[in-house]
Amino acid sequence: MADIFGIPVGQAVLRVGSLDQFARVDRFVEDDGPARGARRFRVVNGGGLEFEVHPDRALDIGAATINGIPLAWLSSTGITRPDAYEPAGRGWLRTFGGGLVTTCGLDSFGPPADDEDGVSGMHGRIGAVSARVTEVTVTAELITIAGEVRQSGVFQENLVLRRRITSRVGSSSFTIEDTVTNEGENSSPHMVLYHVNLGWPLLDAGTVIDIPAVSVTPRDPDAVEGFGQRAVISEPVVGTREQVYIHTAGPERVARVTNAARGLTFTLRYSETLPAIFQWKLTATKHYVLGLEPANTPEIQGRAAARAAGTLPRLEPGESRIYAIEIEVDAG
Repeated sequence: MADIFGIPVGQAVLRVGSLDQFARVDRFVEDDGPARGARRFRVVNGGGLEFEVHPDRALDIGAATINGIPLAWLSSTGITRPDAYEPAGRGWLRTFGGGLVTTCGLDSFGPPADDEDGVSGMHGRIGAVSARVTEVTVTAELITIAGEVRQSGVFQENLVLRRRITSRVGSSSFTIEDTVTNEGENSSPHMVLYHVNLGWPLLDAGTVIDIPAVSVTPRDPDAVEGFGQRAVISEPVVGTREQVYIHTAGPERVARVTNAARGLTFTLRYSETLPAIFQWKLTATKHYVLGLEPANTPEIQGRAAARAAGTLPRLEPGESRIYAIEIEVDAG
């Protein structure tokens, strides 16, 4: 067992009337604005780590802090209820609230798709689907939230995401374990990407990015121009353009972001079933964000491009794939 504020958990529980004093899951329902009616869970794990889970956004992770220091980038749209989602074209950006983890897929990510497997907007639709929550438990050792998110349609795909989020009490980490199953009658394309969005004050001038990789490829001319500085964050500048890099995962399967001045190190680990990790670097004012994005295919240009390149994953009827990411923060 971990320590809680300097003593073992077994000793800590003798000093409180309820575990809620240091480890709990608070439940809310939003009552105003574009999020009105949506559920939100706040996890407090007793190790200084707090993060919010959004059941009506596929159990994705929103705001997160370590010892009160914000970790995630939050956009101007806010994290909305699912019916605000605009599925056509690039409408995804209208409700991309940021947050620590946004799931993209399950049949497409990247640019909008309109091909033999149907129509899909930018980054797919799974992140705007409400979950059926199956478990919320807190013990002296472990906090668990689990649920099921179904992406389906009549005469279309029937893909089910079963998600389990766990955080050890007293730790500074949590894990997301996903199983995606094709419960339909036909083969389905299957693309999944975990959009991990980091912001200030973790991200600041001098913050360093370390992504061990077999190879790194710039997506476009903007990324080519910034290639030599891709691992360093600078001050925000009005009008700075995004730079995106495709990393072929190395054996470590890890990405680290370190802000030495603040004594912060953010570590993302990801499973072997996610062979690529994209880096989205944007140091504009208001849009001051670093995206670390493990994915199950290295094709960032979307479903049609993945099909053409022979890198489009598919799930046969009854077939499942398992993915996992772990996030850990060292606050010195």
